[in-house]
Amino acid sequence: MNGGISGGTSSACEFVTIDWRGRPVQVEYQWIAPERRSAPLVVFLHEGLGSVAMWKDFPQQLCEAGGFRGLVFSRPGYGRSTPRAPDEAWGVDFMHRQAREVLPAFLEAVGVNEPPWFFGHSDGASIALLHASMFPQRVSGLVVLAPHLFVEDVTIQNIEQARDAYETTDLPRKLGRYHDDPDSAFWGWNRIWLDPTFRAWNIEKELGTVCVPVLAVQGLNDEYGTLAQIHGIAARVPGTQLLELSDCAHSPHRDRSDDVIAATLTFVMAAGRNP
Repeated sequence: MNGGISGGTSSACEFVTIDWRGRPVQVEYQWIAPERRSAPLVVFLHEGLGSVAMWKDFPQQLCEAGGFRGLVFSRPGYGRSTPRAPDEAWGVDFMHRQAREVLPAFLEAVGVNEPPWFFGHSDGASIALLHASMFPQRVSGLVVLAPHLFVEDVTIQNIEQARDAYETTDLPRKLGRYHDDPDSAFWGWNRIWLDPTFRAWNIEKELGTVCVPVLAVQGLNDEYGTLAQIHGIAARVPGTQLLELSDCAHSPHRDRSDDVIAATLTFVMAAGRNP
């Protein structure tokens, strides 16, 4: 891997249409350094309130440091992608459906025909794990930041606080910088996480079929989850590498970006997936 590669370009955001939930859905996406045709491809999967824009320049930084190609996209309901229909509510299986239906359809639509690396954050990390469990031959490896395997009390408490902030502060305006329809993004995520039926959500058993290299990262000050989440991955996926970061909350790629980038590059190199 050539950590000194520079000059990679980020394309303007584009849109592709997929069929999902019985209707055509536009998905916003952006390529990073597509000219590096022989380099490993990293697909970025955003958090529960994320989007292409919410990543800011982190994907570019990681791809520059590692000499990777990158692919960033906004899941349906987020960013500039098609918002949720007014009567559409996420179900308890929403992350399973993203991993099984949306992600394969999107990758096919944009012409990905190789097993990429997946870099997932929060809900996106859980989707990455589920996708690897369902389609092990379509994945080279996973870097998962602040993943969710099961629902913890601390998670619910902070999602309740987020709901209160959305209803009483200027949070909708702030989210409007990153989403065409902030209500679509926020309530799709918030309502299912706070649905009493979601307390039983658990993907630990699915990890038994994950057979690719995994780097699992957690901040010691994560307000949405504890170390039990990444330790649960290590207990079920042989060879999992853990990175526990002090002075770091729920977004390690923002709070400790240099450490996350360095660990990711070392991890990919050790896995023998050099460009």
